[in-house]
Amino acid sequence: MKDFYIKDLRKDTELTDFFMVKSSALRTGGNGKTFFDITLGDMTGEVSAKKWDVSNDEADILAKIKDGDIVKVKALVTEWNNTKQLRVARIRLSVSSDDLDLADYIKAAPEPSAEMYDYIYKQAEDMLDEDLRKLALRLLTDNKEKLMYYPAASKNHHAEFGGLLYHMKRMLMTGICVCGIYTNLNRDLIITGVIIHDMEKINEIESNEFGISPGYSFEGKMLGHIVQGIKTIDRLTLEMNFPREKAIMLEHMILSHHYEPEFGSPKKPLFPEAEMLHYLDIIDARMFDMEDALTAVLPGEFSERVFTLENRQLYKPVDADADTNAEKQGQVTMDLSVEI
Repeated sequence: MKDFYIKDLRKDTELTDFFMVKSSALRTGGNGKTFFDITLGDMTGEVSAKKWDVSNDEADILAKIKDGDIVKVKALVTEWNNTKQLRVARIRLSVSSDDLDLADYIKAAPEPSAEMYDYIYKQAEDMLDEDLRKLALRLLTDNKEKLMYYPAASKNHHAEFGGLLYHMKRMLMTGICVCGIYTNLNRDLIITGVIIHDMEKINEIESNEFGISPGYSFEGKMLGHIVQGIKTIDRLTLEMNFPREKAIMLEHMILSHHYEPEFGSPKKPLFPEAEMLHYLDIIDARMFDMEDALTAVLPGEFSERVFTLENRQLYKPVDADADTNAEKQGQVTMDLSVEI
């Protein structure tokens, strides 16, 4: 059992504990000295860490530390630009005799992947539009294995084990409710749009079986999931003899769901379901970022600045409900009860 989880770290705390390496690099500071820049993670979040004044001998050892390794660190919790940071005194790779439970170090969606997948599959299966139903079920079936663990991002929202499924499921739940209010919306088109809009993140992002992403694939860097998604839908709809208008509408939903050119969408939505898909996407992304940022915040205090929310500091009210999703972040919902 870990003694210190990232969400509970407080300034001036001295700690010795294990964390997972999310990224690391040897860098040269303005003073010409080498330092080790590392991002550490556990099931509750991530924290930046620095080991200053690294000697040549230390640099050779630290260079062997890779993303996904578990390391033991002795450090002091500090703050820089109102953000928690660890000042590392000592660091070493874990060994088998440390008797660690990998589940302590993997951030995961708060629901089992199989249950999320079954919910999404059922919504697709129940669609009345035969063309949309066949396409959605084909994509869900073809990508099932990776969907079980894939994150929805390399960093930022839903960058966690099962994060892509969690993003899809919550968007679907919201979208179905919205269709009951705005009855002009085509429910099947909304459901299909949610399922397909980010599906190509599976090929845009690289990830291991624990949902940890080191970055983007070659095609992901060159094209991005929007273009990749349009290519996939174009290929599949032609293969399935899809009505062309309907196929173009689906491709437009993918193309426009980021809304702005600077975020990858050269066109804004041109029909109601495409417009709604954008808002479903942004609502879920922002709610995730807010939940995540407030996890480590005590009632009556403000969070660190959240880059994805225009560097806002979020507030947690004093009478905040104790039984929130923030606490549920401590629950592991995947079978990772293995020792390393």
